Amino acid sequence: MKTATSFVLLLCVSLSLATQIPYKKGISEYIHRENKPSLIKTPLQTMKIEDLPTDFWWGDVNGVNYLTVGKNQHIPQYCGSCWAFAATSALSDRIKIMRNSTFPDILLSPQVLVSCENPDFGCYGGNPGTAYAYIHKYGISDETCSPYQARGNTNGLGCTEDIFCKNCARGKGCWIPDEWNVYTVDEFGDLPNDEAAIMTEVYKRGPVTCGIDASYILNYSGGIINANTTDYSIDHIVSIVGWGVENGTKYWWVRNSWGTYWGNAGYFKIIRGINHLGIEEGCGFAVPVDTWTVPRKNKTSSAKPKPTWWELSQEWFKQPKYSGCEVKKSNKQLIKTPQPHTYLSAKELPKAWDWRNVNGKNYLSYSRNQHIPQYCGSCWAHGTTSSLADRINIKRNNTWPQIALSPQVIINCRAGGDCNGGDPMSVYAFAHKKGIPEESCQNYVSANPAKEECSPIQNCRNCKGNPPPPGQSGDQDCWAVEKYARWKVTEYGSVSGADRMKAEIYARGPIGCGIMATAGLEAYKGGIYSEKSSRPRINHEIAVVGWGVADDGTEYWIGRNSWGTYWGEDGYFRIKMHQDNLAIETDCDWGVPEITSMEYPATYEPYSGTG
Repeated sequence: MKTATSFVLLLCVSLSLATQIPYKKGISEYIHRENKPSLIKTPLQTMKIEDLPTDFWWGDVNGVNYLTVGKNQHIPQYCGSCWAFAATSALSDRIKIMRNSTFPDILLSPQVLVSCENPDFGCYGGNPGTAYAYIHKYGISDETCSPYQARGNTNGLGCTEDIFCKNCARGKGCWIPDEWNVYTVDEFGDLPNDEAAIMTEVYKRGPVTCGIDASYILNYSGGIINANTTDYSIDHIVSIVGWGVENGTKYWWVRNSWGTYWGNAGYFKIIRGINHLGIEEGCGFAVPVDTWTVPRKNKTSSAKPKPTWWELSQEWFKQPKYSGCEVKKSNKQLIKTPQPHTYLSAKELPKAWDWRNVNGKNYLSYSRNQHIPQYCGSCWAHGTTSSLADRINIKRNNTWPQIALSPQVIINCRAGGDCNGGDPMSVYAFAHKKGIPEESCQNYVSANPAKEECSPIQNCRNCKGNPPPPGQSGDQDCWAVEKYARWKVTEYGSVSGADRMKAEIYARGPIGCGIMATAGLEAYKGGIYSEKSSRPRINHEIAVVGWGVADDGTEYWIGRNSWGTYWGEDGYFRIKMHQDNLAIETDCDWGVPEITSMEYPATYEPYSGTG
């Protein structure tokens, strides 16, 4: 039997790559390291298997999904970063569990680890144990500070200061924000090769990272993996999120990082209790620290100062596209059913409504940042796709898996515009005609493609091979995925005015809205914002997710922005209702997603052709 010690550097590679990895000397030294980092303060008492539930997984605990959104380590180019994805997804899930699935979902950044964690090798492999040690020592930011770029410290994206957090503005370059949220762990370590010990850890505290031989799961499409072999070599890291029994066969529920088009929405089942393919011998865990009740902030000074708000406002006067997100709404509409304002009167609506907390449940998808890793004026694509994703989660009662739609596909297909701005209504028209793929099909790179062709590979992609060297795209090792989910809308239209907006939001979910972005709004830190403007000009698109009433009786809207969680109130803002609100009530949009079943949808054939 071939096994892997707990110190093996996990390459996370395709079979073709297994014999092509450079840095062999470094990997050999890492394999033989004797003192693996560990900090265990409160070891759990292993429960008896018979005292644990027969079926348990964090995707559905008493009707609540505690698992964060699915990811893809292999795009926009190949990167062997499974170790960083498994570590950050398991921790993000554990944070969601500790916070009882309340708003917001916190997605830790694998890019920080791929660029900065040492002694691991970025896109050429690593180990969750050293990743946890790094997070314990230095902390880690979320993905709206540091998005995944599928490059690391061994192929062109090293540990510069702006890897931890970054912001960019049109015409002004990029800089490091004043402060951002930091997350860390209190303890971490290995688990024994023992079914009951792994089950206990998962049940008591959440998902755990585990190694596996990936060669046997490459073509998985469903069922319980049982390769009928005792021969394996661990080369990949995943996370165990639960277990069950099916037709008398015990299995683990496992999260992968190869996209939601792979396996069962990115997950798989594997036979449990026999260390199949090494799944039980190299597991580890970490315990998050509560840095969110009283947020822990990292503050730093950037070598390159950020532009002043005066400079930004002058940019607006010079070239009236302040946010770089010129919003031009067309008159496209497709209305098939009565709109909510026709059957809901204002007096029937609650005084306050917030889709972040409806009877204790958060229905909103995760927060985004349109401005990194470089500036892109794609607010029109973000405001619409986030609202549609929220509405999908609402219609599915927030059941697993959480859905996130791809604004990058909207840009690639020029479905209304590009990084210089666009038409939100065209996004809905595209969703109606062709459907929008999920984020793990095409992750956001905040840039226009060389050609906006809406080709199959620009809709959904996968990559393999060697991680591309600095200066090379790696596109030659990527291809178009053939089958994947495309989310459509049955109808779409516009809405304006406070009462009609409330009815639409309450009945069907968040809406996109145009607003005039100003220097004052850019500098917003919290509270109920208001700003007088005699001739407001809409130049930005956000989403409105609810409304409320302050103690002094002031009514306000709750807005979702796409400027990162370091902006405003965790990426959201409140703005005065009825007046002095930068035209937020004058030009809003909505779409009704097509949901045929509460189950995750069957994959659709991709649109083949151009936009």
